[in-house]
Amino acid sequence: MGVLIRTGDLPARRRIDAWCGIVCDILGPLDVRIDREAPLRGTIETGELGPVKVGRIQTSTPHGVHRTAGLIRGDGPELYRVVMAVSGSACLSQDGREARLRRGEFAIYDFNRPYELAYDASVQLVVFSFPRDLLALPHASVAGLTAVPVTAATGAAALAVPLLRRVAADLATYRPESAARLSTVVTDLVSTAVAERAEQESALAPDARQRALLLSVHAFIEEHLGDVTLDPAAVAAAHHISVRLLHRLFEAEHTTVAAWIRRRRLERCRADLADPALAHLPVSAVGARWGLPDAAHFSRLFRAAYGMPPTEYRRAGAVRRTSSVAAL
Repeated sequence: MGVLIRTGDLPARRRIDAWCGIVCDILGPLDVRIDREAPLRGTIETGELGPVKVGRIQTSTPHGVHRTAGLIRGDGPELYRVVMAVSGSACLSQDGREARLRRGEFAIYDFNRPYELAYDASVQLVVFSFPRDLLALPHASVAGLTAVPVTAATGAAALAVPLLRRVAADLATYRPESAARLSTVVTDLVSTAVAERAEQESALAPDARQRALLLSVHAFIEEHLGDVTLDPAAVAAAHHISVRLLHRLFEAEHTTVAAWIRRRRLERCRADLADPALAHLPVSAVGARWGLPDAAHFSRLFRAAYGMPPTEYRRAGAVRRTSSVAAL
């Protein structure tokens, strides 16, 4: 973690403006609402876990951040964020829901829609920023779960909460190869915990069966990405539904079954190519590992998705890691 601001290091008259500037720099354009007469105390730190950005905020001064419709640009990054209360409590609001997060609870929100995050007492928060395509979750299900608290009581959340807390505390100590692998673990565990919470919520919703079915389909696809025979017909057969119904489920996601399978395979390949522990695997073996055995076809798909062929992507990642180590 790198400290971006520690209010005790600044003259009192500069603290609020500096704090607001740092918040907007790391979290995006926001309306920061704070009592300018109140003494501001706090620290903001940031770091990276592979493609996942991590921010840690500690403050004893009540205030809030608002992402209004006017601050949202169409060309901004498509992100899901997970905010967890490490100590104290915070209130997250989005999509007409409000979650009071207590110690050890987290919630997901969509950075590309209006939201509010506020705290009225001393608090320590950790915010994880995930590129939207990184989380293996149907967008429709996430839209129904923003600002809903996920507790560590059972299931994947019982594993996710202590892991997120530990990752945020130890981020500066991880070697680049460890960070790359941990980012995959964190992403998978958060996806699973949110999916489980969505299933709980869907039991109360009118469209419960459809949402639960879509979550089940996504989980099945994720589990069988390495199977070259995975296609819409195989997915439909595994769930005892017609291919036509399967395609209708994905219409709400504004994609197709085949496109989703391809995107998730490429994302798994991208993660493996960025993992130094897998540098011994030929690029073609990485593609075959995730159901893309034709090396030329894999290279074309990867270039179309990420702007460079897989070999170049791996090489660029190695150069970045070497530069990071040299800078230490």
